[in-house]
Amino acid sequence: MSGPDAPRSKDVRGGWRDGHCVVAPDKFKGSLTAPQVAAHIVTGLRRVRPDLPVVSMPVADGGDGTVDAVVESGFVRFQTSVAGPLGLPVAASFAMRGEAAVIELAEASGLRRLPIRPTFQTAMTATSYGTGELIRAAATRGARRVVLGLGGSACTDGGVGMMSALGVRFLDDHGRELPPGGAALSRLARIDASEMLQVPVIVASDVDNPLLGPRGAAHIYGPQKGARSNDIDELEWGLARLASIVERDLGADVADRPGAGAAGGVGYAALAFLGATVRPGIELILELMSFTEQIEGARLVITGEGSLDPQTLHGKAPVGVARAAAGATVPVVAVAGQRSLTGEQLRRAHIEQAYALTDLEPDPEVCMANAGPLLERLAGEIAGAWLGASAHA
Repeated sequence: MSGPDAPRSKDVRGGWRDGHCVVAPDKFKGSLTAPQVAAHIVTGLRRVRPDLPVVSMPVADGGDGTVDAVVESGFVRFQTSVAGPLGLPVAASFAMRGEAAVIELAEASGLRRLPIRPTFQTAMTATSYGTGELIRAAATRGARRVVLGLGGSACTDGGVGMMSALGVRFLDDHGRELPPGGAALSRLARIDASEMLQVPVIVASDVDNPLLGPRGAAHIYGPQKGARSNDIDELEWGLARLASIVERDLGADVADRPGAGAAGGVGYAALAFLGATVRPGIELILELMSFTEQIEGARLVITGEGSLDPQTLHGKAPVGVARAAAGATVPVVAVAGQRSLTGEQLRRAHIEQAYALTDLEPDPEVCMANAGPLLERLAGEIAGAWLGASAHA
């Protein structure tokens, strides 16, 4: 609908939009970041509808790209040097708006920060120390609440590195501090948290794994980080030792809590030491971005990610966006590199229709190499099908 009776809503700059379109995709992993995906969609829409009011809101679910997404929505980026997963310095970013900070573990302690391919040596020694340094840096800048996105971790250290950076001492039988990494946890004898920096933390994660056991941090995620079978057993033993000493010295029994196994046990440390709560990543990020306000009066929401597959249905960004839009009765369509979900699965997830790059180009490698131009073509199709042609087109 257009004209004076069209739906209207206020945008972030205080102006007014008439029947606007909200573009809220996640990244196309290995091809385009979420802001790049959004930019190509907007370009394609405006080729067909140059008069269309569009709000670009790239999103993330707490993993890679979370800081980039919230910066696009008005948070301010800060960059600092921290320890990478092997202790080498890396330049990492976090974002702040007011007293809220958004920190992405992958920025400091992610697999992508390893200077080499993951091996059993990196699996045993990688540390989350740099993530703790980011939290400390945000607190120094006045953060009173930290949203910690967990995903893409290189470490299985139970969050000991992160907490060491926040002032906790993890000691062996001789009173010496443990070296970095999950392999050293089997030697843990005592924890001194008397100098710990307390920062309120909310964990943004869709992982519901406990710390220990067959669904725990070591068994489920260790192989992705280079751990072999015997390494996994050693990491499991160390994490169990950590949980035992934490319960004895801090009185915290949270190893079985959903999310404790996230990011190699960093979720556990956030729960046990910082009293964190765990919330679905996309739900929390949309809340920070004031997504509900931005879709008020919208005529369409466009979301998406690299692959729309059964994993998408388990808390991934497109489904979170679609659920939020459904609550405001705004229709949602999705774009993807490829899709394997049926129409019925999409509709149950509140997605009216999905458009894939492979609809235009069947070769996935060609799609990845030309994702931007192909996305613009798909966006043009969406504009014609869902938003009507423009007199200026």
